[in-house]
Order: sequence, then C-alpha cells, then structure tokens
Amino acid sequence: MSVDTTAPGAYTIGECARRSGFSMDTLRYYERLGLIDDVARTPTGQRRFSDEHLEWLGVLKCLRDTGMPVEQMCRFADLARSGDHTIGERIALLEDHRVAVDERMADLVAKRDYLLGKIDYYRSVLP
Repeated sequence: MSVDTTAPGAYTIGECARRSGFSMDTLRYYERLGLIDDVARTPTGQRRFSDEHLEWLGVLKCLRDTGMPVEQMCRFADLARSGDHTIGERIALLEDHRVAVDERMADLVAKRDYLLGKIDYYRSVLP
C-alpha cells in the first residue's frame, strides 16, 4: 500500500520510533512477527506509520514493559485482529498476565524490603 507522505499522521520509521519509544530495529522486528500490520509504504518502499499504529504500539509497549512474552503478545495481536468475538479470550489473556505482573511486583517488594533491612543493619553497625 502506498501512502501520501505529506499527509498528517504518516510517520517515518524514525519518527515512529521517537514517538513510540521503540527502536527502529524493534519496529522492523515487530512488523516481521506480525505484531504490527498494514504498514504503508512510499513508492520507494519506505515505511509510513499511522496514528493508529502509534496507538497500537502504546498497547504493545505496556505489554512488553510488564514482561509479557512475545509469543503472548502475538496471540493478543491475533485475537485483537480477529474481532469482537475474541474479547473474552483477550480478557483471559490479560488477566493471566496481570496475575504474573502482581507476582513479580510482590517478589520485588519482598526483595526491596530485604535490601532495606540490610541497609538498616549496616547503618546500625557503623562506628
């Protein structure tokens, strides 16, 4: 699909990387995996991302930053593209992921508390 490169919301891969927080390499990788689809191309083959892509990349960034494995991200993307009849499956996938995030957060809190205990101990033995 070719696109009007002067139209608002037609972002180069560099612009998309800056706006999304992903590297250009990650954007290419995500496109290869099918996490990003329907990326328009200029007549010379340069990618042009849309505002909708940036919105979707915000979802992917949240999933990635919370530790969702790429395979699950791909499953979520497939479900999202398949239509509203997959909403229940999407909810289940996100709920499972939320449980995993909660477990990691609890683990981090416990480790932080351990570190605070060590800091307190070392402060108490300072001459």
